[in-house]
Amino acid sequence: MKKMIIASTSTLHGGNYLEYLLPTLEIHFKDCDELLFIPYARPGGISHEDYTATVRVAFAKINKVVKGLHEFENPVNAIENAQGIFIGGGNTFLLVTQLYQNQVMERLKQVIENGTPYLGSSAGSNIAGLSMQTTNDMPIIYPPSFKTLGLLPFNLNPHYLDADLQSKHMGETRETRIKEFHAFNEIPVLGLREGSWLEVIGFEIMLKGNLSARLFRKNEMPLELDAESDLSWIE
Repeated sequence: MKKMIIASTSTLHGGNYLEYLLPTLEIHFKDCDELLFIPYARPGGISHEDYTATVRVAFAKINKVVKGLHEFENPVNAIENAQGIFIGGGNTFLLVTQLYQNQVMERLKQVIENGTPYLGSSAGSNIAGLSMQTTNDMPIIYPPSFKTLGLLPFNLNPHYLDADLQSKHMGETRETRIKEFHAFNEIPVLGLREGSWLEVIGFEIMLKGNLSARLFRKNEMPLELDAESDLSWIE
């Protein structure tokens, strides 16, 4: 049975890394003494070692040991034996490329479906959907496939921003970009605002945090979904 926390972001403005989520994560990972962190997304080009060190400091606050997947000779075995798994933010194109190159994408999907508790934030949340095509990231590397874990029956757009009608910025809004995606794809897209997350237990998907989320479906008006809504009906 899937047990996932799928967060828009790891860090809220003015807060420390994962700080706002720690009470939830203490419950989510209550049966885990050690977590496996997959540092492949490398935000800002940070090294695997430095990224893992940041995560290690955060989880020490709830008495969890963290090991990075790059520390293991056999990444598939590491995923199979993990008590809990976390994939953080960074570049989704790089993350997906490395998951395929290290031949762990399919095994990661299997262990999460079998009940290994999973936390994703930002890029780590993007890959929980059916594809990575609604990421906000630059295509800095070409992945073998846009297909991702498919643990949710829709795609995500983490860090979703509403259009600012007072802004003089002339670029595309997030809503415009999602409409462009829907010109060629049928997959629903959930815009997940900062400080929001999905709590997934089995087939139940609940929207958590204080903000609503915005659901986009092809040829339909966007729908606002209130916090604490059950999203299990989306497909």
